[in-house]
Amino acid sequence: MSSLTVTIIQTNLHWEDKSANLKMLQQKIEGIKEKTEIVILPEMFTTGFSMKPETLAETMDGETVQWMKRIAAQKKIILTGSVIIEENGKYFNRLIWMLPNGEYGVYDKRHLFAYADEHAHYAAGNKKLIASVKGWKINLQICYDLRFPVWTRQDFQSENKYDLLINVANWPEKRSIAWQTLLRARAIENQCFVVGVNRTGEDGNKIYYSGDSTIIDPSGEIIYEKNKEEEVVTYTLSKEKVTETRNQFPFWKDADSFIIKDI
Repeated sequence: MSSLTVTIIQTNLHWEDKSANLKMLQQKIEGIKEKTEIVILPEMFTTGFSMKPETLAETMDGETVQWMKRIAAQKKIILTGSVIIEENGKYFNRLIWMLPNGEYGVYDKRHLFAYADEHAHYAAGNKKLIASVKGWKINLQICYDLRFPVWTRQDFQSENKYDLLINVANWPEKRSIAWQTLLRARAIENQCFVVGVNRTGEDGNKIYYSGDSTIIDPSGEIIYEKNKEEEVVTYTLSKEKVTETRNQFPFWKDADSFIIKDI
């Protein structure tokens, strides 16, 4: 059974300051001493959760994507997190899954946070991104997606069933109980590892984020959790744990079949 080593970067973000964030994050990534395979950044890691895509958006040929290519190649890692992207006249909260060879996949956030008017500024995605690494299948999602279990639910009869769910977020401290509870629920119901990466600090709208980045195993046990403080942590996940959990507790055999329609 293969293992997979992931690094979480829980950090404060400079409000709507791409240059400062890229400089800060590069220093943190270069400071990782352990051997790692995937480095995970928060949602909108260049800006914070901003509703100003008209002034902050980049294209897929822009500075941030080029920065991700360079860092991933230099460190020989997969680098992921979401940024504001403009494409065909629309704005997306887009997660980029950057490989060391410069190839990448993308996931556009499906569930837009209407409570903060995200739906008024960004277009919703309608396709999942299930990445493959060393025999692992990895489901990639962004923040508010976590509240919608149908979008996350395993189809255990499908070739796209996954072993790890990664959610990158700007999830406010005032709703941290929901963040912690939903991450754990997604691990239990899908019998997979869950890695939730959230930011810390206060943004330009005076909203405070307590981090609470978490790694949870397929039975729902919390392996790692960090509250409030910035931290870079590396942890190795065991594929055998996924297989053991599903074999010992084959609840997946009783799961309902379903079809998700496009938006």
